[in-house]
Amino acid sequence: MLYQYLNGENWRHIWVVGDLHGCRSQLDALLLAHGFDKQQDLLVAVGDLIDRGPDSLGCLQLLQEPWFRSVRGNHEEMALDALAGHEPMRWVMNGGAWFWQLKGVALISARHALKRCEEMPLVLHLQLSSGIVVVAHADYPSDHYAWGQEVDWHRVIWNRERITRYQQGDREEITGADAFFFGHTPLEKQFDVANQHYIDTGAVFGNRLTMVQVQ
Repeated sequence: MLYQYLNGENWRHIWVVGDLHGCRSQLDALLLAHGFDKQQDLLVAVGDLIDRGPDSLGCLQLLQEPWFRSVRGNHEEMALDALAGHEPMRWVMNGGAWFWQLKGVALISARHALKRCEEMPLVLHLQLSSGIVVVAHADYPSDHYAWGQEVDWHRVIWNRERITRYQQGDREEITGADAFFFGHTPLEKQFDVANQHYIDTGAVFGNRLTMVQVQ
């Protein structure tokens, strides 16, 4: 699935959270602190639920929760490639060793959980009363957003060219939506430029996890 459409009218509050990378306990603490109601609220993740942190399986299990959605990150992509027999060492070297250490029921559970990553969209379109919010892992590689538009999917998951330009002082809006949320590039604090918000604040490296309320 390339694009997924969500209507904000179905939830009370909606939050977007940065790269989890196995930091499930940090997420649970944040949800508690923000009074997140699993019956009425929605949490949207920018991808990279797995690898490097202590509880990749716990983060994958979020995909079963009705109150949770996530786009696919490059770590989910590497995991799916590895399970299909392509470049397993690339995943291991980027934090995927946890999977190969599992045995028995835990291994079966992880395989099933990772299979669900195939269903993750690459772009999430949130239709809110305040406007359109777009969530993707690394970038929306176009200067104009349109629902269903063909873009380079590899760059959606991996691209850092845009944020690198911004860090050097460039600034440009992506037209067609009101706000964009990206992860992928670990930063010390949230980086906002034009109508784009980079919210991977490196929770797995000892920094805080960033969660932003959009509704």
